[in-house]
Amino acid sequence: MENDCTFVAPEGVYSVTEEHKPSVLGLHAANATPNVHLTRLTTVVVKFPGSKGANSPQVLSQLLGGTREKEYKKEKGLSKEREDLSGSVSSSDTPDDPPGSPDVTVSPAPDAVTSTPNLPHEQHNTIFSHAPATLGKKKTIARPKHNMRTTSSTFITRLQNVDNLNRHLQSKQGETTFLFYNSAKTFIWTEAGTKPKEPLARIYFSAYPTCHDVNLATLSADRIDVIVGFNTGDLLWFDPISSRYGRLNKQGRICNSPCTAIRWVPSSPNLFLVSHADGTMLVYDKEREDGIFTPQEPTGQPNSGNSAFDASVIPGIPPTGEWNSFDSIFVTMPPWHPVTTTAGGGKGEKEKAAKNPVSHWRVSKKTIIDFVFSPDVKFVAAISEDGCLRVIDAIAEQLVDCYASYFGALTCVAWSPDGRYIITGGQDDLVTIYSPWEQRVIARCQGHSSFVSAVAFDDIRCDGRTYRFGSVGEDNKLILWDFSSGALHRPKIHAAHHQRMSMTSTLSLALRRRGESTVFLASLGSPGDSHLTHYHPAPSRNEVAVVQPVLIKHIEGDLLTDIAFLPRGLLTATRTGHVKFWIRPLPTHPRHLKSRNVNRHSSTLDAQDWGG
Repeated sequence: MENDCTFVAPEGVYSVTEEHKPSVLGLHAANATPNVHLTRLTTVVVKFPGSKGANSPQVLSQLLGGTREKEYKKEKGLSKEREDLSGSVSSSDTPDDPPGSPDVTVSPAPDAVTSTPNLPHEQHNTIFSHAPATLGKKKTIARPKHNMRTTSSTFITRLQNVDNLNRHLQSKQGETTFLFYNSAKTFIWTEAGTKPKEPLARIYFSAYPTCHDVNLATLSADRIDVIVGFNTGDLLWFDPISSRYGRLNKQGRICNSPCTAIRWVPSSPNLFLVSHADGTMLVYDKEREDGIFTPQEPTGQPNSGNSAFDASVIPGIPPTGEWNSFDSIFVTMPPWHPVTTTAGGGKGEKEKAAKNPVSHWRVSKKTIIDFVFSPDVKFVAAISEDGCLRVIDAIAEQLVDCYASYFGALTCVAWSPDGRYIITGGQDDLVTIYSPWEQRVIARCQGHSSFVSAVAFDDIRCDGRTYRFGSVGEDNKLILWDFSSGALHRPKIHAAHHQRMSMTSTLSLALRRRGESTVFLASLGSPGDSHLTHYHPAPSRNEVAVVQPVLIKHIEGDLLTDIAFLPRGLLTATRTGHVKFWIRPLPTHPRHLKSRNVNRHSSTLDAQDWGG
């Protein structure tokens, strides 16, 4: 029977087995500040060396689904077939490196550029595909320089580690799931699935952590590279195991706009991408120093000399017109960008020294809320307050498609494990399913009664035919959804729809024209102009299939802000940092394993023909 700590899904009963509650300081900060930054979750699995005896904690893990987790990870290992897009140029003047030290090895992507009917790819070098002349030379991946325990920085106000942290980590054997999350001005590192009494570390800052990510390419038992973004624009690179850190974009010297999302470039030890509240996205290298950089304004005329090309020759920007954010992104290439260093010729060595940022993208005139990489790492799906989902070719640094929301801003985004679908949540209380290959909206999911806060796919229950994902919203609902790709081609036409009023606008949805599908379009320009080749207005309700939830669970307490799926369960988080771990039902027959190999192979081939 259901209660506050259980719910019944089609596959069985989920129940809460552990909770991570916010500290007194965190609660005080949350209650004192009306606009608290949302709590976000990141989980990673670290494999520690050592034998697994009969008394190993892994026995309990297997009873609770550890066997399925092991099989799943074995399947995930097939992802090594994806192209390595981890090319990066390491700074020769990084403080950790002696003068004249060689650059890090870069692996070029042989078929990195994918052609689509509406996007003519240029065969030029980019930071994701450029291989420097020093190919073949290697160096040790750098570690952060500064000791967080002895720092005099006013940015880091306090570090609180669990007693005997090193001994605790050295005693571990087998796989351990670590959980990272932010709460008010605190960043927390703990374990998931072990009912810990207290976090492994709490770090208190003078600014608010807003987003973070863990580098899976360098993850090991003796190092964890974490990047944290702040409301001041600052970036912190640190390793919680050694308690060492480094700072980038210090005091916002490159971009002082709040960080809204951050992601390591998959398979890259150095590169990561950050989105900001001013509508920009910047590529950074963790081993580089901050450079002197002023981005070019998208007005059709260069103003800083930092761009490799005049704006008038960039696709989507007329020679005398204004940049339209619905039809292109505006890229400023610093002097050390691979394109400029290859074609620049006459630049001096000082000017070409690799600094941060690696590249600067102006994507929207409104805040970028979140973004995710596609599974093959070629594309980025970014959502913005202007109500648009943008699919960006990260290799060519160009806009592929721009999809308008049904109403209002988009608030969260996720990409399916096989790359076939993108889902978003928004202020229209809907979860929307897009097919980037077919360049259209596939379905809308109705079940929330307020803004959707987070969406995530459940890899364990996605088999290429049926997909499971979850969402949480400001209505405090946790909703699970199942959809089948074969059943989504038959839109359900409703004779009458209940006319809803948006919480952010007094405009009636019934009076909105199809080509004006976001609340901001009137002030940002007309997306209906004939020269826009990448913009897709939102289809009407009668044109799109409707997916109904398979489970709705109302969770009492503070507003829900995030959801994350693990092989053994799922995590939910609230605004104040209250995290719950819901364990899955005991495993039966993992149906997803049978067809994953076939689906992964076919999806890799199909992904080369976006746009149908």
